[in-house]
Amino acid sequence: MLTTVQQLWDAFWSIPHLSSYVTAAWLLYLVPLCVWIVLQKREPVATLSWLLSLAMLPYVGYLIYFLLGPQRIRRQQLRRHLARTGLDSYEVFCPTDEDCTELALLAQSTTGLPPSSATSVQLLVDGGATYESILDAVAQAQNHVHLEYYIFNPDRSGTLLRDALIERARAGVKIRLLLDAVGSSALRKRFLQPLLDAGVEFAWFHPTRLRPFKRPWVNMRTHRKIVVVDGRIAFTGGINITDEENERLRSDAYRDLHVRMEGEVVRSIQQVFVEDWVYATGHQRKDFHGTRLWSATEANVEGGIAAQALISGPDSAWEAIHRLHVAAIHEARQRVWLVTPYFVPGEAARMALTSAALGGLDVRLLVPKLSDSRLVTYAARSYFDELLAAGVKVYEYGPRLMHSKALLCDDHLAIVGSANFDHRSFRLNFEISMLFRDRTVTATLAQWLEGEFAVSQQVQGNGQRAFWRRRLPEAMARLLSPLL
Repeated sequence: MLTTVQQLWDAFWSIPHLSSYVTAAWLLYLVPLCVWIVLQKREPVATLSWLLSLAMLPYVGYLIYFLLGPQRIRRQQLRRHLARTGLDSYEVFCPTDEDCTELALLAQSTTGLPPSSATSVQLLVDGGATYESILDAVAQAQNHVHLEYYIFNPDRSGTLLRDALIERARAGVKIRLLLDAVGSSALRKRFLQPLLDAGVEFAWFHPTRLRPFKRPWVNMRTHRKIVVVDGRIAFTGGINITDEENERLRSDAYRDLHVRMEGEVVRSIQQVFVEDWVYATGHQRKDFHGTRLWSATEANVEGGIAAQALISGPDSAWEAIHRLHVAAIHEARQRVWLVTPYFVPGEAARMALTSAALGGLDVRLLVPKLSDSRLVTYAARSYFDELLAAGVKVYEYGPRLMHSKALLCDDHLAIVGSANFDHRSFRLNFEISMLFRDRTVTATLAQWLEGEFAVSQQVQGNGQRAFWRRRLPEAMARLLSPLL
């Protein structure tokens, strides 16, 4: 056997002009792939990273880029129009007065969602309190419950919510459940069938099936976490439906944040869900006939808390959540506190943070001591030297995984949501965050963050770290950061 293999190997290398054939085949692979990638007009660093990586994988690179490479999703304009039919009275441009800040205008221009307000905003810490609040709201639903999640697992937490939805569906409440096909891939028909039997409308966001002559959307996921009850109460934030985020069931559950809201801003969150549902299912807006998308008595009440929904995804080139983070940091005058599980900043975000610190602001970054991705952990730590040199205070939280995503600027502005501080959340995922310009909300977030800083370890100078175990892996991971 070995002799035969050796003979075939020798025969292969004895082919005349073999090196010329191999070079020509490699060029035939590389040149079209380079043209394809360059025409995407992405950041030069990301483009070069893809080119260098795929040049080392002849022909296999086509498949990798076809499946995972960046792409724009152009949602059909008809679907967007159908989803927004009946909402036009809410789509008003921000008036040019002193109450309409540059951030509000920027957010509306990049998302299409106007500045709004809330009558109630409650910050929910960890899964136990979040699930309890959601279950309580679902139990009181009279007209509809809309849910959109990245992860919905068939464990104890998932089963509890599923059964609550079934009970309401049997009581005549309209339930619509939209789940990401990759994040919720653990779900099986046996778990979903009771929902369907009770009359729950269910849909997958970007199913992973291959479509002829079309690139799959394997890398384009909905990372949003949305619950809307009767158009009156809305939830969003970073917490998925899984025991991994329920500290009442697991001592190692993620540390995370969620937000419960009432008031006019619920309209914006409802609109985001409706657009995603119409997009994912192909249904028309008229399919929501009979569903009171918001409470006529409560959603129109102007609250005292300035709130605005921020959305971003690969269907928009504006990277709205990224822009709002950077703009908020530049606007800050006293402090910038950022907490994120995945810290892989682009140049604009990195410059904003270091400029704020160099300008004398109190800039703090809170990340997990070890995230669920070692590659992302290494990539994040590769930025610590620059941050520390600029005066940024960096903290590592552990042993639980810090999964919260929030930005606090001065005493009046806070952003809380589903978006991580990395390229994937800013460009590839469909995300939703909430911007609050309110001193009470900000004070609550600041108090919580101070407690988290107090139990975290502050990172000191990184100069004496081990070369092979730390410095080299971090440098290598940083090269891949535009692809993470």
